[in-house]
Amino acid sequence: MSEQTSTRARNVADWFDARLPVRAFWQDHVARYAAPKNFNIWYFFGSLLLVVLALQFATGLFLAIHYQPNPDLAYWSVLRGIMRDSQWGWLIRYIHIVGASAFFLLVYLHMYRAILYGSYKKPRELLWLIGVATYLMLAAEAFLGYLLPWGQMSYWGSSVVVNFFTAIPHIGQPIATWLRGSFVTGLPTLNRFFVFHVFLVPFLLLGLVLVHIIALHQVGSNNPDGIEIRDDRNEDGWPRDGIPFHPYYTAKDAFGVSAFLLVLCAFVFFNPDGWGYLIDKLNFTPANVIHTPEDIHPLWFFLPFYAVLRGIPNKADGVAAFAGVFVLLTILPALDRNPIRSMRYRSALYKLNILALPVSFICLGLIANGQATQANMVFGLHVTEVFYATFLLLPFFNRPRSREVTIAWLVAFEAIVWLIDFWMYTNNAHGWDLMLRTDWIPALYVLVVLGSALAWPRCTHDALALPERLTPGGVFH
Repeated sequence: MSEQTSTRARNVADWFDARLPVRAFWQDHVARYAAPKNFNIWYFFGSLLLVVLALQFATGLFLAIHYQPNPDLAYWSVLRGIMRDSQWGWLIRYIHIVGASAFFLLVYLHMYRAILYGSYKKPRELLWLIGVATYLMLAAEAFLGYLLPWGQMSYWGSSVVVNFFTAIPHIGQPIATWLRGSFVTGLPTLNRFFVFHVFLVPFLLLGLVLVHIIALHQVGSNNPDGIEIRDDRNEDGWPRDGIPFHPYYTAKDAFGVSAFLLVLCAFVFFNPDGWGYLIDKLNFTPANVIHTPEDIHPLWFFLPFYAVLRGIPNKADGVAAFAGVFVLLTILPALDRNPIRSMRYRSALYKLNILALPVSFICLGLIANGQATQANMVFGLHVTEVFYATFLLLPFFNRPRSREVTIAWLVAFEAIVWLIDFWMYTNNAHGWDLMLRTDWIPALYVLVVLGSALAWPRCTHDALALPERLTPGGVFH
């Protein structure tokens, strides 16, 4: 009897599989997907991002059911309708809030891992570009959702960001007016942001994530050694250094997901506002359209970009510098054309430059979290120059450079630093007394990198030979 039942079940499964190849999909993309056998802790973040994406969709659906996109009702529909009157509404909202911050933290770590191991290089250039587009879509989703609670900081923060569009010549003002649905932030703005946040952008984001995964499986996963495992196959056609994604990495990712959910629950139950970084204290009061807060700033994951904007008083130039960050991310495969992918086998100065990237990014966030004083603005400008320099110095490491070429790079970069300050001074943006206090930061950074290349040329030499097979490496390296 059991054998007959089993045969019938197989027949039903075969019938479905002939019309919808679920099993073939599972075999091709999970069970028989060849993953490098030396993934380390940096490779947890991709699967964690999928978990958070599912959490955000599930919790967002519930919140949208109870939310009222009306300036007179929005704040109270959140505070009373969701947080107090709906069963477990407070829990679902806190999961959504903490999940949003977790999403950005994981995305930043995921992107930095790609930079560490050269996952933007051939044949993964398109994979990287899709990832950058996914981040921009995620940023749009977060920006649109920030207004919905209709708190004091939400209202004014969104108003300021929309106003930045007016810096775009000719089309900026119409775009800002269209986004607001009026000349000021109000009911049309809230309705539009709600529709975009709930119905449009999430599905565009989901589509980009699916395309990203398809592109990943087309070219194969990178690894900490930067070696193409598909180039070395056994007699069965299976990569010698590859293992099936399931069950090996599904079991490993299950452990990572469990640890992540413990941390997430700790914030949800014990510290949902994240010391004021996840929920701004001003958002505990309704929006007041006639009272501007003393200090308007975005949530923590946008603070570094806010420091870039704030460091240049001229709005158009600030928006250009802000857009330049994403231009640098987009052209990263063209900037770094060194054939060696992984930082494991790159030069010491290249590693220093890559380490300076997150350090400068975090410093920008800390600067933007402070008061909007002129000294802080100048400080942000000079740390922005360091952040830009970490990208623009990458072509220097593409191949060995002569002493004369290194001197030319050093002179050119130092001249650019001083020309930027001179330009800011001639535009009456900042005074020399303030600029000279922190101008040494980008000047010193360039001097350390290129000066060390002059003094110790060996610091620019990459590994002479790469391993033919994957190496174990370490937990983080």
